[in-house]
Amino acid sequence: MIDLELASDANLVVAIGRWHEPALAEVYRRHGGAVHALARRVLRSTQPAEEVTQEVFLDLWQHPEKFDSQRGTLRSYLLARTHGKAVDVVRSETSRRRREERTSFETATAGYDLERQVWDMAIAAQVKEALGSLPEEMRRPIELAYFGGHTYKEVAEMLGAPEGTVKSRIRVGLQKLRVGLAERGVQPAGAER
Repeated sequence: MIDLELASDANLVVAIGRWHEPALAEVYRRHGGAVHALARRVLRSTQPAEEVTQEVFLDLWQHPEKFDSQRGTLRSYLLARTHGKAVDVVRSETSRRRREERTSFETATAGYDLERQVWDMAIAAQVKEALGSLPEEMRRPIELAYFGGHTYKEVAEMLGAPEGTVKSRIRVGLQKLRVGLAERGVQPAGAER
């Protein structure tokens, strides 16, 4: 067993390759602050910097063979990995922001379809008229459940009626509503015209 505090970085990486967790902890103790500081400087935010720091040390744990002591120090290797990962995060975030801005711009410049808006208003008027033709005992539960966003149980409590009765009234009311809309020439969504 090696004395972790006296071991060289290269020896610690060999120990990490043998799944020696205290060796990883020692590497983190020695270089974690520098890795996190660089990630924080590139990302300008603590939380993403912590994630990058974790990824760098997880990569070292999973692939210690990627470190070559002949090519440089462990610190320079870890900092190079940190810089690369942090830049990837910045690029990803920039791309996401650009996509969102492009989508927002396209939506804003597309405006709205006047014909579709007129059609929706006409359908809404037909639904309101058909709903108004239902008896109060069917119309009120439908309004509370579908337009008020209440559950069947809540509607039953509000109307002081058994839940089963409320469900039946809603079901029959919706059937009558469908017939009333069909008589007005309104087809349900997905139905053939």
